[in-house]
Amino acid sequence: MRRRKGSKVDGWLILDKPAGLAVHGGSGVAAGLIERLRAARPDDRFLELAHRIDRETSGLLIVARSRKALLSLHRQFAEGVPRKHYRALVAGRWARPGMTPLRFPLERLEAANGDRRVRVAAGGAPAETRVTLLSHRPGDPGRGQPAWFSLLDCHLLTGRTHQIRVHLSHTGFPIVGDPKYGDFTLNKILQKQGYNRMFLHAFSISLDHPIEGRRVQFEAPLPAAFQRVIEGVARDTTAGSANTATDATNVDSPVNGGRRAGAGGGGHS
Repeated sequence: MRRRKGSKVDGWLILDKPAGLAVHGGSGVAAGLIERLRAARPDDRFLELAHRIDRETSGLLIVARSRKALLSLHRQFAEGVPRKHYRALVAGRWARPGMTPLRFPLERLEAANGDRRVRVAAGGAPAETRVTLLSHRPGDPGRGQPAWFSLLDCHLLTGRTHQIRVHLSHTGFPIVGDPKYGDFTLNKILQKQGYNRMFLHAFSISLDHPIEGRRVQFEAPLPAAFQRVIEGVARDTTAGSANTATDATNVDSPVNGGRRAGAGGGGHS
């Protein structure tokens, strides 16, 4: 089990969450990431989620190790200080050049059983996702796949529930494997072909260090399952390429010391 021992002065842990793991228990989940983390790190008396990402989404998640850090992180997320980028694999050929802002207000619906769904609605909360094409990958229509897949960078300007998933689905480019807003017929076909997850990954985040105040940035490489799908993308790349991936195998494995890029730093969709 990989761990990075950070001093309590650091005030936080930067984790690379695997897909399929809820961040906390409830709604039929006995123990989520935070409960497992507390059990695995009994010497840490304070461990609290600074924010959340969906169960089906992999990638960066921040856990505070002190109340001071938690208050700083909550304030930053409330004020929109963090800069968050996700990687999404969608069905279809995204042809919009450059950065495309998706500005669709979102309304949250909650069923009696606790199931949460979100839809685009005129009276909903303002929400903006900035989408940039990274690359295309040809599909195989003979096997029931779309003619093209597209790998997108999604920059969240707001943090509404399921925001990226709903925005992309609303524009006609559902995320591959999305069990709520995706193409359900296509999902079943792709599951039989090894596409066994939702292909949305919290790739990078930059924000202010909760104790020291300096700007820091972290990246979580694409998981191996994600990478296997896009290895052949290079033949039609328009703007950049996918990063070399490693698997996130443990819920309490911080991201490689927390510094893959950015400001020389200490490290919900």
